[in-house]
Amino acid sequence: MDNKAKLLREANFGLGLLKILLAAFLMIIPAIFLWTQFNKEWPKEKEIKPRVYTPKVNLSVAPSINRLSRDPNKEQLFYGQELIRNTAYYIGFNGTKKQITNGLNCQNCHLDAGQKPWGNNYLGVASSYPQIRKRSNKMTDVYGRINGCLSRSLNGQTLDSTDTEMKAMAAYINWLGQDIPKGYKAKGAKVYPIEFLDRAASPENGKRVYETKCMVCHQQNGEGILSENKRSYTYPPLWGKHSYNDGAGLYRLSKFAGYAKMNMPFGVTHENPQLSDEEAWDLAAYVNSMPRPEKDKSNDWPNLADKPIDHPFGPYADPFSEEQHKYGPYKPIKEWYENQNIR
Repeated sequence: MDNKAKLLREANFGLGLLKILLAAFLMIIPAIFLWTQFNKEWPKEKEIKPRVYTPKVNLSVAPSINRLSRDPNKEQLFYGQELIRNTAYYIGFNGTKKQITNGLNCQNCHLDAGQKPWGNNYLGVASSYPQIRKRSNKMTDVYGRINGCLSRSLNGQTLDSTDTEMKAMAAYINWLGQDIPKGYKAKGAKVYPIEFLDRAASPENGKRVYETKCMVCHQQNGEGILSENKRSYTYPPLWGKHSYNDGAGLYRLSKFAGYAKMNMPFGVTHENPQLSDEEAWDLAAYVNSMPRPEKDKSNDWPNLADKPIDHPFGPYADPFSEEQHKYGPYKPIKEWYENQNIR
């Protein structure tokens, strides 16, 4: 009995000792961890670089065709879209409805029926009009904006706001911009803001670009290819009697160069442009050096300081020549206005 009791006492003692050692182990490990953390050399605060989230800039996109199909006003909207795509068929020099424009389509300047990113699209029109336009210094609504294109880019006559075709085009253009809040700008609308060159744009260099990359569609004489229906152009003229006149937006080199950079040769997208900046500027200089219809511009830009740097017709609020305003270099003109605190 004594031996059994002794063995039992020894077993209990060993078990108790094991418990004590285990408890001590469990206490020592956290203590060692805490000691190492408090005694380690921490990086200085300025060396800690927080993660910075940079959101991807997505270009604005047009509403889907499915939304157009479900719209209560879909018949007028589809007609408006058709007018943008095939303007000349309806109101061109041999139009089925009216004969009031030069045979170009609105889509020639506003690609994919005004939907293409950096294709001079319409997505920002509804959010920004009506507005006071500096070119006229007058309040202009969507109807007035359309008529500006009809009289300049399409070198034609204007439409009344009650006209069926006008109402359809305006409805479609407003519909395209329905997702852009009032007062906000659509990303990728209008024309790509191409950077100025350090030199003047060269028509001579531009001619070589044209012959290499543009002539196959727009032809050697720059007058495009007339469609079989004799009402519109398969490829539009870039100069000559059926082209845009000298009061159109594309007659400014920055507009033509930015447009060509992101969209030409035809089929190019902004993700994969084919023209360099220099090629785009020189091409614009060549095309806009060629003859085209003239527009009465006597009432344009009543405030001379508002004239764009590349508007090629004087008078100006600055001391630079018409030649420099047309072909550049533009940086000295920009710097002059900045130094005068005019812009």
